[in-house]
Amino acid sequence: MKTPAISRTLSDYGMVLVLVILCAAFSAATWDEQSPRGAAAGEQVAGFVRARVAPPGPIVIVAKRTPEDSDFAGSIAESLRGAGYRIAATVQGDPSELRSALSALVEADDVPAAIACGESPPRGLLSRLDSISPRFADVPVIAPRTYRWPNFLKSDNLLNIANQIAVIAIIAAGMTLVIVTGGIDLSVGSLVAFSSVVAAVLIRDYGGAENASIASMIGCCAASIGACALVGMSTGVLVTLFRNPPRIPPFIVTLSVMLMASGAAYMIAEGQSVNQVPPSFVWLGRGADLGRVPNAVVLMIAIYAAVHVLMTRTSIGRYIYAVGGNAEAARMSGVPVRNVLVLVYSVCGGLAGLGGVVLASQLRSGAPTYGIMYELYVIAAVVVGGTSLSGGEGRVLGTLVGAFIIAVIQNGMNLIGLESYTQKIVLGGIILLAVLLDMMKKRLR
Repeated sequence: MKTPAISRTLSDYGMVLVLVILCAAFSAATWDEQSPRGAAAGEQVAGFVRARVAPPGPIVIVAKRTPEDSDFAGSIAESLRGAGYRIAATVQGDPSELRSALSALVEADDVPAAIACGESPPRGLLSRLDSISPRFADVPVIAPRTYRWPNFLKSDNLLNIANQIAVIAIIAAGMTLVIVTGGIDLSVGSLVAFSSVVAAVLIRDYGGAENASIASMIGCCAASIGACALVGMSTGVLVTLFRNPPRIPPFIVTLSVMLMASGAAYMIAEGQSVNQVPPSFVWLGRGADLGRVPNAVVLMIAIYAAVHVLMTRTSIGRYIYAVGGNAEAARMSGVPVRNVLVLVYSVCGGLAGLGGVVLASQLRSGAPTYGIMYELYVIAAVVVGGTSLSGGEGRVLGTLVGAFIIAVIQNGMNLIGLESYTQKIVLGGIILLAVLLDMMKKRLR
């Protein structure tokens, strides 16, 4: 009996539909009044000033002491000066500073023709300017025009979601390979801490610390990733140590490795955060060479593209699915089962190490406390993305969707103000629901 087209579609793209529904729900829940910020707000307000006030003005610019307000003040000042207006004063501060500046203009007989303010002007004072002097009674206060838009769909928030999930998603790509073979790796969270500490300590002790060069930082980070890959390889060897049952369950092996890696991270770092790294170390975690897209997100996309090709276009990918479907049948068909398992655990360990380097770059330090609970988030992303815990089924692009589902839920709950313990309950429920759906799908088949 053929699987109905609608069932196959839901099976293949159901999680994408869930992601879309979640985005729509959080967009509706965070619909709020917005206003332009920074230079865009400056250009808009400058246009309003030109429409209402003839040059040369004068004009007073009011903003707060934030980078965005500084951009606003610089943008509007440049635009208005170019149109022939005179800037009488630029005030960036609290209402008392604004009152002092406006009082000084009255004493100098230089009352402005308009006051241009940014997104968050001191409304209390600006609504009663005549309390400073009756001459301000007719001075218009010009601000950016507000509009309604979801806080969730702000470009900054969407980029923040992608950047925050990058480390989890990178590790989840390797975890997908392991779970497809029917295994599991609980050590990835500890390997994140281990990798961050090893990279930071190597840079501090051998790479030049705060004066480390780019080449030395790359070498130290590559060494930490390689160390994690070797740990993963050792895990794979232990999992395949005995040809016939009773084998050592991957759960027990990786649980042991998790504890040892965590202990090693604390020993190497002596229980402290290691932050003797140069400012340029944040390039991978915080930099954005492609416009506003963070480098960590670009790296994540490249890794998923490579793993997708590996899983769908190479014989190694077919071997991985074969081992997960039936290891004994795969062995009898000539598949090198042991080599495949050692490979997937090595890749998983290496990607966990890379995730640790990215996290260390984002936080500009390495610490043995990094990566706590990461193994659960990673496994959740893989399972929610449709990979079966029984092995033999799953796609790495589904894992990427699963990672974004988790990130969207966490971000949305933060935006609507849910407490962290409530978020844990929701996440646990999502993992349980994903497993139940997987079991129901297998039963229906």
